[in-house]
Amino acid sequence: MLYNSTQNNNKVVSSAQAIAQGISEDGGLFVPQSFPKFSLTDIESMLQMSYQDRAKAVFKCYLTDFTEEEIADCVDKAYTKEKFEDVNPAPITCVDYNGNEFNILELWHGPTCAFKDMALQILPHLLTKSLKKTADGIKAVILVATSGDTGKAALEGFKDVEDTQIIVFYPENGVSAMQKHQMNTQAGENVYVCAIKGNFDDAQTGVKQIFTDPANSEILSQHGMMFSSANSINWGRLLPQIVYYVSAYCDMVKMGKVNLGEKINIVVPTGNFGNILAAYYACEMGIPVNKFICASNSNNVLTDFINTGVYDKNRDFYTTISPSMDILVSSNLERLLYKLSGNNDEVVKDLMAKLKTDGVYEVSDDIKEKIKKVFYGGFCDEDSTKTTIKNLFDSKKYLCDTHTSVAVSVYDDYVKETGDKTPAVIASTASPYKFSKSVLEAMSDDALPESEFDMVYKLYSLSNTKVPAPIAELKGLKARFDNVTDKNEMKQTVLKALGIN
Repeated sequence: MLYNSTQNNNKVVSSAQAIAQGISEDGGLFVPQSFPKFSLTDIESMLQMSYQDRAKAVFKCYLTDFTEEEIADCVDKAYTKEKFEDVNPAPITCVDYNGNEFNILELWHGPTCAFKDMALQILPHLLTKSLKKTADGIKAVILVATSGDTGKAALEGFKDVEDTQIIVFYPENGVSAMQKHQMNTQAGENVYVCAIKGNFDDAQTGVKQIFTDPANSEILSQHGMMFSSANSINWGRLLPQIVYYVSAYCDMVKMGKVNLGEKINIVVPTGNFGNILAAYYACEMGIPVNKFICASNSNNVLTDFINTGVYDKNRDFYTTISPSMDILVSSNLERLLYKLSGNNDEVVKDLMAKLKTDGVYEVSDDIKEKIKKVFYGGFCDEDSTKTTIKNLFDSKKYLCDTHTSVAVSVYDDYVKETGDKTPAVIASTASPYKFSKSVLEAMSDDALPESEFDMVYKLYSLSNTKVPAPIAELKGLKARFDNVTDKNEMKQTVLKALGIN
């Protein structure tokens, strides 16, 4: 299995090179040249497998320059009961809401209580093995832009990993108080955290510019370093996400929710398009999917794109109670456009250039038709997000976070609009305790406690749901980082953090 850049088909790399490098020099993203196919017989053989063995089966198809022993070592170190509370890191909970039964894929039982753990617990193992294959002796500098969850998950995954340094940028006023506390109290000798004066798109743009500037790469090379990424632009981040959709389908069959070969709908709250793209890739591998339901908050650029074929980031930016989705530049959409254009790098390059210069592009009628065939785009506002949290708990005693609430609300709209009762899997992306303030406001009109941790325990008393240990253990920890920089000073911040003058 080899990989191309979405903006240059002449760029061909191995999986190890794609993971080590993170992003192509031309600014494109690495994608597999083809998708391996699982037959129904193959899927049937996976039904009795553990999550870990299903992961090994998927990775084996894509990481052909890794030995089976190397893959097994990565998986077995990443997905442990100690890190994910149970042997199955991605359990399914069945809920009946407003007469619609759906299946919540809980992806937040890891060490940072967010779905990013599913990928970022294994990425450091994949990366260190990739570096030994491609650039042995070089130190990897992991640059991360985060809208909240990726930052902490990446910091936790890479802390004190040999031959790595991780630097995380987040929007100063664009993450929850708990997310900020998680990042700024991070342990590890090789970690650095910095807020920026701007939003997530500013952070993401800044990181990409640092990556793709040859002068920066040369500076690092002179000091025995190279850039890599833990964002979902890195194939090593996206690949593990495919696994939990493959595994979810197997679990749905085992639970008797669908018959083998029967299609499901997949509902994903998404901003950067990586999580839902992983579901689409699972379908390309043979997982039967009827519709991909893309749920957005008030930053509904993806909703408009799916419905019109026009991507326009020239709009108001909203800071919402579902901050991990507060994004107007969905970087992983580039990978979908490459696939739907027939792997046409020139088409993608032109669209990305228009996005950079004009902030808007429109895809061809052919691509529009392909998108509409399998994707549904919907969004909900803040009031609907809060109402759904309250109604879901009041009626079913199921407590969800703000992002999962967006997905449930949009799915409810989808069923009302279409009447489609295909069995659905909803990706639940974070513990409600990461967003205690917003969830409390949805649940009760009472005055809020003053401190973040008092809010956590107020939510516990109202819901009688378990406070995750990684959240409880943060109480009393003092912040190590209080850095803030201008979005135009990110390069200087990186060099200073690395000790390079």
